[in-house]
Formats: sequence, structure tokens, C-alpha cells
Amino acid sequence: MITVAIADDQKIVRAGLSVILDQEDDIQVIGEAKDGYEAVALAKEQHPDVICMDIRMPGLDGISATRAIMSDPSNTTSVLVVTTFDLDDYVFGALEAGAAGFLLKGADEETLLGSIRSVARGDGTLDQRLTRRVISEFANRRRRPDRIQTPPSVPLTARELEILALLSEGLSNQEIAERLFIEQTTVKYHLAGILTKTGARDRLQAVVWAFTNGVVSSAM
Repeated sequence: MITVAIADDQKIVRAGLSVILDQEDDIQVIGEAKDGYEAVALAKEQHPDVICMDIRMPGLDGISATRAIMSDPSNTTSVLVVTTFDLDDYVFGALEAGAAGFLLKGADEETLLGSIRSVARGDGTLDQRLTRRVISEFANRRRRPDRIQTPPSVPLTARELEILALLSEGLSNQEIAERLFIEQTTVKYHLAGILTKTGARDRLQAVVWAFTNGVVSSAM
């Protein structure tokens, strides 16, 4: 059972999401928060598998709340940002704060449910309407001099670099397997190695790491 909490300042949005999620046999809504402070407290007290986090909320916004949640050493919750805003600064802020996924509220139910399940199993997700633009921007934005570069603990292999580049295009494990003519289990094996070496929590954060450290670019 995937336990989910919903953080949004609009009661009608929380109620709507709850209705959708509670219809699923493998998903249970265990709490709601109307602002970032309540979201942080809920994560600490209830330990949901996933928090669906809005960005613009009173008091403590969703990005700051995500950063607070992910900085807690005892945290076991993954954050899926669900918002009406697709501004680059919000997307980058959410990903850099440690969110495992970013989804626009206009997404259909199937996409929402699939994203929650993906985040819950540690795969991460990024709305396909944002992927190309986000990847391009990550590749082209000037790296700040104060950003700490974090080389992998062990150099990535040629195959791992190849898979990381395909991940950065927004491809799924199945699509990567088809592109490289290998089995999905092989993709998962190499992905596990990428996560271990880079210290990333999931595939999405591995992509963030790759662009932050200049390992892949939009030219690949």
C-alpha cells in the first residue's frame, strides 16, 4: 500500500485529489496539509511514502517545505510537486530541493496515478510537457561558481554514461532498453550503479546531478 499526503492551500484541490487517490486499491491518503509548515510536520509524524506538494502556499512555500523534508536525516518520504505553475525557476527549485517528481495539475488521472507510483518505487518522474525544456535549460544555463561539484565516488562506465544520457531525454527503462537493444533488467542494473556512484536518490535526481556536473548536455 502506497501512503500519500496532500499539501495544497486550496481545500477543494485537496478534496479532489483525495477522491481520485482513494479509489485506488494500492493507494491510501493518510493526511492533508494546507501550507508548507503542516507538510513538514506531517512528513515527520506520519511518514507517508509520497507527498503531493503544491508550490505556492502561505507561510512556507512548497519548495522550502520540500527542502526541509529532504534535509531531515530520518526522512522516508518522497515529494511529488503537483502545481499549476510550470515556470523554470519553480521546476529547478523543486528538483534542486530534492523533489522526486514534478507534475502539472492539468495532467490526467492516469498520469497522476502513474507518477505517484513511480515516485513511490524510487523512479522519480517529470511531466513530459516539461522534460525537453528543463533538460535544455539545465544544459545551457551557466553553472554558478558557488555550486559544489560532486564527482562520482567511482567513475561511470561507458554504458552508464550512455544510459544517463538517455535518462536525460526523459526515456523510460523500457524505451532505453529498446534504444540500446538490451533487456530492461540490464537497464535497471546499470541504473542502480549510477545511483550508487552519484549518490542520487532516484533517476530524476541522477539527471539533475548529470546536468549540474556537466556530465551530459542537450547536444548528446
